[in-house]
Amino acid sequence: MGSISKRFRRRSPTAFVHGNDPFNSGFELPISTLVTRSLFDDWASALFQVCNLRVSLFKDAKKQEQMWESQHEQAADKIYFMCSDLGGFFLKIAQLLAKPDMAPAAWVRKLVTLCDQAPATPFDAVQRVLEKELGQTIDEIFETFDEKPLGSASIAQVHKARVKGNKMDVVVKVQHPGIERLMMTDIRNLQLFALYVQRTDIKFDLYSITKEMETQIGYEFDFKREANAMERIRHFLYENNKKSPVIVPRVLRDTVTKKVLVMEYINGIPILSLGDEMARRGINPHGKVAEAAKQNILNSLSRAYGQMILKSGFFHADPHPGNILICNGPEASHILLVALLDYGQVKELPDNLRLGYANLVIDIADNNASRVAQSFRELGLHTVAKCENEQQELLRLAQTLFDTKMPAGQTVLQPFADDSSIKKIAVEAFPEELFSVLRTVVLLRGLSVGMGVNYSCAEQWRSMAEEALLASGRLTRDVKGTSRRRASLRSLRAGR
Repeated sequence: MGSISKRFRRRSPTAFVHGNDPFNSGFELPISTLVTRSLFDDWASALFQVCNLRVSLFKDAKKQEQMWESQHEQAADKIYFMCSDLGGFFLKIAQLLAKPDMAPAAWVRKLVTLCDQAPATPFDAVQRVLEKELGQTIDEIFETFDEKPLGSASIAQVHKARVKGNKMDVVVKVQHPGIERLMMTDIRNLQLFALYVQRTDIKFDLYSITKEMETQIGYEFDFKREANAMERIRHFLYENNKKSPVIVPRVLRDTVTKKVLVMEYINGIPILSLGDEMARRGINPHGKVAEAAKQNILNSLSRAYGQMILKSGFFHADPHPGNILICNGPEASHILLVALLDYGQVKELPDNLRLGYANLVIDIADNNASRVAQSFRELGLHTVAKCENEQQELLRLAQTLFDTKMPAGQTVLQPFADDSSIKKIAVEAFPEELFSVLRTVVLLRGLSVGMGVNYSCAEQWRSMAEEALLASGRLTRDVKGTSRRRASLRSLRAGR
């Protein structure tokens, strides 16, 4: 597909056009983006209508299913090549679409590879970035350096190496040339689209979400910030647990710049390859051993995220499959450990949002529909009901946005279906800072569905939410178990 820099030149002709923007946003739309979106929309709509007509001619359910599967595979190929070729934010879109709780299996199988196997930048361009950033040649810094990348994603790619004078294997993360300008252009185009959609179809504050995306993704281009975040989260998890629920790589401080980051190499397999690894070991992927391993993996990830979000407020906000490795535990044990990679997207919640979210977690875990509206107001999430049973629909909305548990009998969510809570409850204001929490929960839900485990992060995080509220002294609401929580607080203060 060519390097990011080549794709950037192809998508950045000197001629830009200003969209007919009814919202006076002044965004610039590259001609290629306009043409691609128009062609893709026309292709998708026409193809769906044709396939729907063909399928309706057959009465056999199995035949219909086969035809739809074939259609999904064709669509997956088209989307894969579009996202791969355009790069930039389109690779992020592919990551979001590659979720088994949101998309057909054929899409997931194809698009999930773009999480860590996106088109790579050629080595000569990587070498130029490295040597410019570090001020030395590769041979002067590294004993060995693998030219073939271990993986490549939307913003950077990683290579295995060994620093001179150090026997430890390391990973060198190098930013794709030209990617920052390309990515930020894509996001501003997305903001225009969000304004249009929320005013014409979906009554949800999508624009605020895209503004937070612009802020968060903007941070990803500063690897010094990422190194600081990695060290901070590592310190928090390792200091607050007898054993950290996840492995966090160590940073090599002397080799960190804005566009280059060198860190400890973690030996493991991508979580996407877990099934293949189990088969290689002769483990039945649907047997008790495999199920226990999946439960332990999700439990470790979820426990780490509950602690980061509710206790610290500073958390890793990008748990897509490409950022998770599965590692062997101690020798002679069957324990699998989880490593969490890539700290470009992190978020720090102010205490009012962290504690407000703790209240909402308790409401969701307790299925307490009567309190969700109050929690939403505390968080600054403003809604307008379009239905009679407002309390229950608000609870459904909270579960859709902030819990990993799938409704009984469902494996795919349809959040914008006509009977969905998002269609019945208009979200007029969504705090930008909550988007990272939403995104994290949505990605964790995709992982759990992909592993065949249906669990509720709200139920697992309930005790952590209570501890956070107790530690803050914020006991203004008579939630279930308040007397027990007060007693627990006295015990904690007494050191018991």
